[in-house]
Amino acid sequence: MDVPKRLFDFIYYQKEHHPQEKAFSYKPEDQWISYSTEETIDIANKLSRGLLKMGVKKGDRVAVVVYKNRPEWVFLDIGLQQIGAVNVPVYPTISSKEYEYIFNDSGVSMAFVGTGDLWDKVTSAQKSVPSLEKVFAFDKIEGRPFYEEIFSDENQEEVERIKATVQSEDLATLIYTSGTTGEPKGVMLNHHNIATNAMAASQSLPLMPGYRALSFLPICHIFERAATYFQTYHGLNVYYTGTDNLGGEGGDIRYVKPHLFTTVPRLLEKVYEKIYATGDALSGGKRRLFFWALGLTKDFEIDKKYYGLSQVKRFIADKLIFSKWRAALGGNIIAIISGAAPLPANIAKVFCAAGIPIREGYGLTETSPGLCIGLLEKGGAKLGYIGPTLPGIDLMIDPSEGTYAENEGEILAKGPNIMMGYYNKPEATAAVFKDIDGVTWFKTGDIGRMDPGPDGRPMLKVTDRKKELLKTSGGKYVAPAPIENRFKEEFMVEQIMVVGEKRKFVSALILPNEEVLKQWCEREEIAWSSFGEMIHKPEIVNHFQQIINQVNPQFSHIEQIKKFTLVHKEWLPLHPDGAEAELTPTLKLKRRVIRRKFEKEIEEMYV
Repeated sequence: MDVPKRLFDFIYYQKEHHPQEKAFSYKPEDQWISYSTEETIDIANKLSRGLLKMGVKKGDRVAVVVYKNRPEWVFLDIGLQQIGAVNVPVYPTISSKEYEYIFNDSGVSMAFVGTGDLWDKVTSAQKSVPSLEKVFAFDKIEGRPFYEEIFSDENQEEVERIKATVQSEDLATLIYTSGTTGEPKGVMLNHHNIATNAMAASQSLPLMPGYRALSFLPICHIFERAATYFQTYHGLNVYYTGTDNLGGEGGDIRYVKPHLFTTVPRLLEKVYEKIYATGDALSGGKRRLFFWALGLTKDFEIDKKYYGLSQVKRFIADKLIFSKWRAALGGNIIAIISGAAPLPANIAKVFCAAGIPIREGYGLTETSPGLCIGLLEKGGAKLGYIGPTLPGIDLMIDPSEGTYAENEGEILAKGPNIMMGYYNKPEATAAVFKDIDGVTWFKTGDIGRMDPGPDGRPMLKVTDRKKELLKTSGGKYVAPAPIENRFKEEFMVEQIMVVGEKRKFVSALILPNEEVLKQWCEREEIAWSSFGEMIHKPEIVNHFQQIINQVNPQFSHIEQIKKFTLVHKEWLPLHPDGAEAELTPTLKLKRRVIRRKFEKEIEEMYV
């Protein structure tokens, strides 16, 4: 087989070139269960045959939603694709009302769900979705149709006939954006969009058959899903787990010993916070050694060479400190790819200095998703930058629709990975495309610039979201994201949101890191009562003022935080009590929601 052109081709490519005994694994309870390449294809074919028997036709939409990634998701994905049906993956953390909107907009006829409250949420939505006829569970639970009941051993000839008619330009999936503004839009991606992007991304990593990949980001997100395709292409063994099972002595990361995983910056920040807290809890010589080693990371640059005493110091730090960090991540990491949000430069610096290569990727659901990625090869990455564009993709910086800094503008993209459009939304589709000199470009809505990298190749630096720029009452534009990202490098700061639209100055809502704050209070001999009470103590407010005083000079006068308010209620993508979430499923700030929830606190900062 040549290079895969349709998404279901990836598993057949693996079968032909490097079949695996443990292609996909997961741990539903205490024991890992693995499926070989051959078993994966066999189950996918059983699903294809069964779906045809149930009347599923080419072009029909089928929803799938799980909390924790699992092989059944892959089986169904392949089973749908090879009969020309359209996979509609949905986030598990959204409300039943949001399911209702997505199911009606896409016109799904069937849905497959995992564990937890998903059955109840989906069947509740089903009552208001006329097209949704059947719901199946991936787990065998009495009273619920089990997905294996669909399996059929008849009529593989029909599957093969339909499979041969599926073209790379056919719609493969409808992915609904998490929606920081307004209702979600269904992004239409065809096989060609995703397959070409997965292949382009795979060229950036030195992967070998049999390498192990850990998968815990939601597979419904295009970032993790595209990673699954290129991992399949290279013959990696993919282990599905959840973020709650990753760390610790008995964590899945120590068992799997992965060579690769994809992640979001917030999870890396939490790993670093645990490492830092562990070092901070040490005493005497061990504590001094830990912070001495940590201090050596401050002048780290990718590809930088050290000689003489500097080299000796780093050798000692590596033996005594950094090797333990690598062991905690399994000891085999060749790369961690971070995406979905900006990666703080200090996080990348510390991990890379410790011999744990982190590279950042950038893209959108609408771009399948990758546009740029940092490379592992010499000159292929630079701290503070994403990296070069992926093969076959062109970027341009457009300064024509806003007020930007020198050499900055909106990032526009073109290539085989750009979406077909938004489902049922021609006006929204037209709004994100722009014709320049007869060439059509996709408008990312992000602001950035292209600068020469270490070897001269242009590298992308994303500086902000176009829609998130705020304008002070003095007419000055402020980009909140760089300010927020810098403050989140401080261990005391769990979350922060900059405010100041049509105001005289910039302020911030700050959610402290409760555990780090507790440790600081213990050292300062400040008695702890409750989180809600502690944030009002003068000593703590003053400590955060000192943090702001230290960081503010790194920004221009108009960007500096003049006032702040500490808050204690955690910002989440899903609240157990059903309250409106402050974060999207990919952990981006829902700014309108946060502004509304903290309207009183914001107003008090401008009295």
